[in-house]
Amino acid sequence: MFVKCQSARPPRISRRWVRLSRWLVASLVVLLGVSLGSFSVSPASGQSVILPMPRLLTTMPMGGNPGATFEVIVTGQHLDGASELRFSDSRVTATPVVTSEASEGTGRYQVTIAADCPSGLVEATMLTRLGVSSPRVFTISTLPEVTQTAGSLTLETAFALELDSVCNATIPPRGINHYRFQCEQGQRVIIDCAAKGIESKLNPVLILADQQGRDVVVERRGDVIDFTAPESGSYVIKVHDLTFKGGPEYFCRLYLRRASADEIVSPSPRIANVSSFSWPPVGLSEDPAAIEQEPNNTLADAQAVTLPFDLSGRFAAAADVDMFRFDGKQGEVWWIEVASERLGHPTDPSVLIQRLAQEGDQTTLHDVVELNDIASPVKVSTNHYAYDGPPYQAGSPDVLGQFVLPEDGQYVIRLVDLFGGTRNDPRCGYRLLVRRASPDFALVSWAMHMELRNGDRNAVSKPLALRGGSTMPLEVVVIRRDGFQGPIELFAENLPDGVTAQGITIAEGQNRGHLLVTADPGAPAGNTRARLLGRALIDGQQVVRECRLASMAWPVDDHWNEIPSPRLLQSIDVSVSGTELAPVTITARERKVWQAIEGATLRIPLLHLRRSEFSGSVMNALTIGRGFESLRLDVPLDADASEAVLDLAALKTPPGDHVIAFYGGAVTKFRQNPDSAEVRDIADIVVSEPISIRVLPAVKP
Repeated sequence: MFVKCQSARPPRISRRWVRLSRWLVASLVVLLGVSLGSFSVSPASGQSVILPMPRLLTTMPMGGNPGATFEVIVTGQHLDGASELRFSDSRVTATPVVTSEASEGTGRYQVTIAADCPSGLVEATMLTRLGVSSPRVFTISTLPEVTQTAGSLTLETAFALELDSVCNATIPPRGINHYRFQCEQGQRVIIDCAAKGIESKLNPVLILADQQGRDVVVERRGDVIDFTAPESGSYVIKVHDLTFKGGPEYFCRLYLRRASADEIVSPSPRIANVSSFSWPPVGLSEDPAAIEQEPNNTLADAQAVTLPFDLSGRFAAAADVDMFRFDGKQGEVWWIEVASERLGHPTDPSVLIQRLAQEGDQTTLHDVVELNDIASPVKVSTNHYAYDGPPYQAGSPDVLGQFVLPEDGQYVIRLVDLFGGTRNDPRCGYRLLVRRASPDFALVSWAMHMELRNGDRNAVSKPLALRGGSTMPLEVVVIRRDGFQGPIELFAENLPDGVTAQGITIAEGQNRGHLLVTADPGAPAGNTRARLLGRALIDGQQVVRECRLASMAWPVDDHWNEIPSPRLLQSIDVSVSGTELAPVTITARERKVWQAIEGATLRIPLLHLRRSEFSGSVMNALTIGRGFESLRLDVPLDADASEAVLDLAALKTPPGDHVIAFYGGAVTKFRQNPDSAEVRDIADIVVSEPISIRVLPAVKP
C-alpha cells in the first residue's frame, strides 16, 4: 500500500494557466488589432522610429530540393542597391535575374541547390547598399516542391496535390485556400502546415474535408492532422488564418505525406526559440545512453536507473507520468536537467523527486524537491503597457536544478508535462539528465531595444548592418549551469575591416553584460560571418563558449497591435555600408584608458562629429557599464563638444578596469538616399563609442 506524504511547499500556479493567459492576451491583442486598427498610431503617420535597415521579408518559393535550379522572388525593406542574395550554406547559390519588372524592395534570382546539400533550414540574406539584411529561413526538402497558383479559393478551383509533396503558398486576406488530393482506403496521411515554424505571420487553421467540402477534422492550433482514410476517394484540405488575415507575409509550406500505421512522423523543420540557446550542455552525446521504458507511470512500474544517467523519453499519452527509481546516499548532490521545450516541443516539464520510506506495511513518499522552469536571466517586456524590458525570452519551461539526498535509501523521479493533460502526441519527446556538478555557462545576445523620446513600442529586427561612425550595443545574458558564478569576459572574432567590439564583462554572479560593436567612420564596405564569444575561468581552466544571436522575425512597429516574434539565428553576419555614415559620432577626445583614483571625480571631454541636423538641442543620455548605470548625462546636439563628469564617490565605482558608453534617443533630419532631396524626421538610438576607464584603489593613510 502506498501513502503520499506531502511536504509543506507554497501553492504553485500551473504554467498551463500562465501560458493560457498569455495566449488569451495575445489573441485579444490580435483581435483588437483587427477591430481597432484604425485608431492605432503608426510611425508612418508621424515620426519614424529607427534609421532604415535592410530586411529580407519574403521569398517565394520558400524552399527547394537538392540538385534543383529554380527562380525565387524576394521582397523586403530598404533593399536598394542589392547586389547579392546569399545563403548560410555555401551549397545554395543565387544569381540575379535581370528584368524590367522588378521594383524597389523586390527582386528575382535563379537559385541552385547542390545535390549534396542536406535537408533542413538555411538562412537567406541580401547584401545591399546599407549592408547585410536581416535573414529569412529557407527550407531544403527532399519532397517534390510545387508552388500554388492564385485562385484556388473555392472547392471547385481547389489546387491539386500529390501525396508525398510540399506546396508553397500564401493566404490572401479573408481567403481560404483549397487543395484536393486522392487517397486509398486505410492509407494514413500526415498533413503539416508549416507557418510559425518558418517565420510566417500566419496562425493557420487546418481543415480536412470530404470531397463535398464537409469538414471532417479541424485543427486550430497550427498543428498537424494525422488522418487514416476510411474509404478511397478524393479529399479536400482548407487553410486559412485564425482571424482571416492574409497577404505576402502570411505564407506557409503545406506538407502532405504518407505514413505507416505505427510510424512516428517528425515535424517539418522549424526555427529555434530563443530559449534553445542553453541546450545542449557542452560535450553531450547526440545519442542518449538509455531509452524510457513504458509502462512506468506508477511507483510499482517505475523504471530502475543508476545515477548518473542520460535518458530520452516521450510524453506520448495524455496525462503521461514517467517515473524513475534509484538508490542514493545521504548528502549526495546531483544536478538534473530536462530538455523538451528547448527541443521545439509545446511542453512544460515538471519534476518531483521523492524519497521512499517504509512505515509498517505502508510505503510512503516524502517530497525532496520540486523543480520547474528555468527562469529568464533578465526581465522580459510585456504587451500590457509601455516598454519595460527586452522582448526576448531567454528562460524556458524546461528544468535545470539541484537536489540533495537527505538520507540513504530509495528515491523516485516523477516527470510530467503540465501541458499534456489531454494531448496524445508521441512526437513530444524529452531528454533527461542527472549528473554531478559540471559548472558551465551558455550565452545569448540581441540588439538592445530602448525607449526613445517619442515612445518606442516597436520590436524590429536589427541586423548588424553598421553605418560608418556608429556603435551598436548588444545585450548579452547568460544561463549559468551547475553552480558556476564566475565573471565572463565578452569579445568577438572575424569582424570586417574597421570594425571593433568591446565587451562589458558579465560580473560574478550576474546575468547580464554588453558587447559594443563599432564601425570606424572610415571603415570600407565589407561583410563577414563573425563569432561572438564569452571567456571564463572554471576550476582553474579557461573556457570559451559561443554566444548565439537572437532577432525579431518581423518588424513590428507597435507591439500593442502585434505580438513580437523573436527567434534564434543560425549565424551572425556583420557588415559596414561604406557609403553611409551615422548622423553623429560621439567619442572621447582621446582613445585611451582614462584613469582616476577611487572616490575621485573623473572628467572626460567628448567630441560630437555631427553629420546631420537634429530636432531638439539636448539628448538625455543614460550609461551602459557595470557600476555606472545610475549616471545620467545631457549631451548637446548643437555643439561639437561636451564633457562627461563622473563622480566615482557617488557612483561607488570599485577599483578595476571598466568599459562604458553613453546612449540616448535623438530625432535626426534624415535623407533616405544621400542624393535625395526628401528629408524625414527619424527618432533613432545614438550610442557613443566605448570608453575604457581604470579606477585605481585609494591609498589609505
